[in-house]
Amino acid sequence: MTDRARLLLVGAGPRAIMLLERLLARTDEHTLLDIDLVDPHPPGAGRIWRRAQSPLLKLNSMTRDVTVFTDDSCTIDGPVRPGPSLSEWIEQWRAGGLPDVDLDELSAAEARALGPDGFPTRRLHSHYLDWFFRTTAASAPAGVTIRQHADTVATVRPSSGGRHLVVLASGTEIVSDAVAYCLGHTERDLDPASAALATASARYGLVYVPPAFTADADLSVIPEGADVIVRGMGLAAVDLVVLLTQGRGGRFDRAGDGSLRYLASGREPRLHLGSRRGVPYRSKVTSALQGDPPQREVLTPEAVAALVASGHPIDFDEDVWPLVAAELLHGHYRELFTGHPDRVASTWAAFRPALRRHAWDSPALRDAIAAVVPDPLDRFDVAAFDRPLADARFRDAEDVQRRVRTHIADDLQLRTTQERSPAQGVFIAALLSFMALSEIPKERWNARSRAHSLPVRWHTFFSYLASGPPPHRLEELLALSDAGVVRFLGPGIVVAAGPGGFTASSTRMAGETVTGALVDAWLPAADAALSTNDALRELATVHGSELRVTDAEYDGSLGRVRVSDDGRVLRRDDSAHDTLFAIGPFTSQTETGAFTRPAADSLSLRQTDQVAGAIAARLGVSVPVAP
Repeated sequence: MTDRARLLLVGAGPRAIMLLERLLARTDEHTLLDIDLVDPHPPGAGRIWRRAQSPLLKLNSMTRDVTVFTDDSCTIDGPVRPGPSLSEWIEQWRAGGLPDVDLDELSAAEARALGPDGFPTRRLHSHYLDWFFRTTAASAPAGVTIRQHADTVATVRPSSGGRHLVVLASGTEIVSDAVAYCLGHTERDLDPASAALATASARYGLVYVPPAFTADADLSVIPEGADVIVRGMGLAAVDLVVLLTQGRGGRFDRAGDGSLRYLASGREPRLHLGSRRGVPYRSKVTSALQGDPPQREVLTPEAVAALVASGHPIDFDEDVWPLVAAELLHGHYRELFTGHPDRVASTWAAFRPALRRHAWDSPALRDAIAAVVPDPLDRFDVAAFDRPLADARFRDAEDVQRRVRTHIADDLQLRTTQERSPAQGVFIAALLSFMALSEIPKERWNARSRAHSLPVRWHTFFSYLASGPPPHRLEELLALSDAGVVRFLGPGIVVAAGPGGFTASSTRMAGETVTGALVDAWLPAADAALSTNDALRELATVHGSELRVTDAEYDGSLGRVRVSDDGRVLRRDDSAHDTLFAIGPFTSQTETGAFTRPAADSLSLRQTDQVAGAIAARLGVSVPVAP
């Protein structure tokens, strides 16, 4: 091209920097391009992974399972530019191969001790993301400039010639040929239920902490020694427990018999944890497959094509969930029969037809399994896995403690010991199912599926199965329970606020728990139109449009900005902006996260590459890719 083009990225976290890398991969020595990155937080890490947060907070992925680079598994249009996974990067640093990486004392000590199977802190990960940004920026050809603005986008306005005037909070104005919104999770206005609790809390002099990114929540309002109801038992709750225990001076000690003990500081509150399931997310799987390689056996490309060609709107619950459940069963039993043949009374070839013959939840299938799998711990029941306390009735509060503690201990055994590697088969089957569902065009789903089944039932189940905490966090939870710092409320709790405090109760058990404080430990829903980020709110309400789904059963907004497959923002009249792009959890694209596992042909990298290709084509900076 002969004229310089200018691109502005709203956000400079992992999504933005990965998009930057995919864009620069398409440039050459003839490219003339100015790129502005606007984010109040450091480029690369952004807000969520920034270094300025507690060193106690960790990723829920092992170092070997984290990368931001494309590799030969990626089915993308842009050039593949491989690079080290987080684990390989740490090894390079230890070997002295990264002289431009200056780790702080805590991160250096961690990097020296951390292995591929370890779970890194967010602080150490921030160094990796910072290095990725700097390496990416250094790869830009001479005609490309990259400018960082430690600022916030206040508004984006149309300018002459189809360009955009971007006004920053500081008052700086930037005229750009294209704008790409690359924001991650943002805060939002309180939903009606949270707003009502906040109002009641103020009226009765209680303490309420609404949904928030845990590292940014104001936990100083929770008094030492106070009883606190915590709703939610996912990753946000795990982080909350860490910050209110170890973060207040407590520590864990390994006893001579190998058991873990918690030594309290006296500054902790007493945490009463409950949720719909009543148990934490499943531990991250650390075993390795030792049987036949995983494959899609039920949700095959042919099965997906048949669903798409069926002629009727696809319903997740009726049409797809039975296939997902069957795929999980195949993943478990393939690994059991081929990896542990001494523990079964048949062969995979002989047993596999039973999985095809019977419905995933049928008594006949359970009988067929019991006939050839003697150990109940080797059997996998999808419904019981999803809701392990679904039918439980509790005698009293101590019965709840016993049942939940037993569940956590069993889960750790099943998910972290090599003899129970079928759990890894289930995990891989879930990943394959996630990829298979991404092949179904969004418009083929019915409204109920798009509004509820996919974002709520499927996404939360997948997170519960595949995105749980590191195993040691659950071991710590048991130690905190032993110390009386954590109590379990069980499943299906209902919370009310009144003059006497917050009350948690359940139809499963007599009695109630009354406290002066309540924390709702989950991330706010990704509702762009209600975001506290001005640029994102403007994108949803002015420049673009919210995703709505309508059929005979459902009509409503999903709170996400509509975009085309290549990330172009869609107006209310369905026309696509030529120069406004968006990628991330606030868009109508399938939510994938930012970074990913190596050699996985990840959907996140494919999405990012496709959006980068569209931006490059629009700005006229894309160069031919060698076949």
